[in-house]
Amino acid sequence: MNPKIFFTVFITVFLAELGDKTQLATMLFATDRENSKLTIFLAASLALIAATAIGVLAGLLLSQFISEKTLHITAGIGFLLIGGFLLLKALG
Repeated sequence: MNPKIFFTVFITVFLAELGDKTQLATMLFATDRENSKLTIFLAASLALIAATAIGVLAGLLLSQFISEKTLHITAGIGFLLIGGFLLLKALG
């Protein structure tokens, strides 16, 4: 295991997940006194693991047909477009 890759992925995903809809939904479930906090934690954790597994498998499959450079460029353009859209929405 490469520690540099591990911590890069961990920090990136951790920061991306802070304050997103998933965390807010989990927090909402946890406010209900009747809900087991352990159940909520385990369910949310397993859901994130499943979603991450899909992402890893999709990346594995895509990398067999598309070069790494093309994937990086496409992802970068996608993030720029999303950022531009959100910026325009916030300004207008």
